[in-house]
Formats: sequence, C-alpha cells, structure tokens
Amino acid sequence: MSSRRMTIATGSLLTASFSAVMIFSFSAGADDEGPMSGKGGKAVGKAPAGVELTTLLPEKIDVDNSSQETAITATVKNGGTKDSGEIRLLVVGFDGLSVKGVEGCAEIAEKDLPEGSNSGFACAIDNLAAGKSKSYAVDATFDLKKEGKICLPVQDADGKKTFWQQGPVPFGANNPSPNAPATPLLLGTDNSPVTPGSDKAGGNKSGGKELPKTGPADRILPLGAVGAALISAGAAGLWWTQRRPQRSES
Repeated sequence: MSSRRMTIATGSLLTASFSAVMIFSFSAGADDEGPMSGKGGKAVGKAPAGVELTTLLPEKIDVDNSSQETAITATVKNGGTKDSGEIRLLVVGFDGLSVKGVEGCAEIAEKDLPEGSNSGFACAIDNLAAGKSKSYAVDATFDLKKEGKICLPVQDADGKKTFWQQGPVPFGANNPSPNAPATPLLLGTDNSPVTPGSDKAGGNKSGGKELPKTGPADRILPLGAVGAALISAGAAGLWWTQRRPQRSES
C-alpha cells in the first residue's frame, strides 16, 4: 500500500473512532439525570435517636414526547449516626405524573392510595446504616398536557409514623417544546402545558381537586396501618403488604 493510501486509510479510521466516541458519550450522558435535590422536603415526625432520614430527587428529568415515558431516581438517605432499623419509602404520583414501576418495590392497591394520587409503590428497607443511602429506579409517564407531582414519604415499617416527606413536589417546564423529541422538566416547577400550533393550554389541566402545595403549610400524606386503609376525616391511609428484595446499600 502506498504511503498516500495508508495516510487516507489511517485518517478514515481515526475519524470513525472519533465519531464512535462522540456517539457513545452522548448516549451515556442522555440518561444522566444530573444533580439530586431535597427540594420540597421536610421533617414530619421525630425519627429514632441518632437517625436522620431524608430523600432526594433529580433536579431535571426528560419526558419522551411520543411515549410520555420518563425515568426518575428516588433516593433515601440516613445522615444520622445510628442505623435506621426497618423503614419504608413510598413513591407516589399525582395528576399528570403516573408511577408505573419501582425496582424491587410493591405496588400500592388503588383503594389504598392517598386522596388525589393516581399511583404508588412501597419500598421496604430492612435497615439503612448510618451515613448510607439507597436509590430506586422509578419508571413513570408524564402527560405534558397536565401538571404533575411526585411524593416521597419515609415511614416506619408499618406506616404508623412518617419521619420525612418530600412533596408532593412538581416537575414542570415554563416553555415546553411539543415538537422536540423530549421535553426537559425541572424539579419544583409547575408545568405550563402547550399543544402544537397553540399557546399555553391552561384549560387542559386536570379538573380534579387542588393538590397540596409544597411549603410550611403542606398537607402530609395520611399515615397507614397494617392490614387496612385508614379513611377518616377525608384522608386515605397507606399500607404495604408484600416485601421484595431490595438493592444493596450504596
């Protein structure tokens, strides 16, 4: 092979290799949710001495505009100095955000969902060691014609006490792009839906009851009792009846 042909071949290989690296890097980064945040979270009840439970959600998620599918990571942390003992994390969807599955967790029966929610899963945790966290892969859909919220309560094993609750906190975009492949949504932002060829479609919001807002005066998701739902004073209870294997601690 002449030196000229060898140079051309070598250049082609380098170009192909560079392109492959660029494509791989883009694909790897496409699913990266970026920084996590405890926005919309607050302590509710007193946790056991030495236990400090909090949760985190991604600051940004991307919703596929054709399938409405999105992926969310829900993380529970023990920032205290002592192990948590048995606890559970709930992942609950409201309005336009529907939780379709949480890896290693049990679906909450429709009759036991909190008032105003549309879906939920309960994740049993045998013990969360001091300084450790546990993350769960959440599969969800988001109807971009509506607002959408998610809620992460952390309770004791039987749901009688809630130690921490993040939300219901919204994901949303001020200026969605309905013609793009995906719409980025930001945590703590009310969604302002649009439809192709029109301005904001505020009239497309869900016509249900007003959902609780984040802030000091938030309503806490009702507590559950083992074996039954508590329905009292207009509040629905949550409970969990099945345990599944969990992810290993980080």
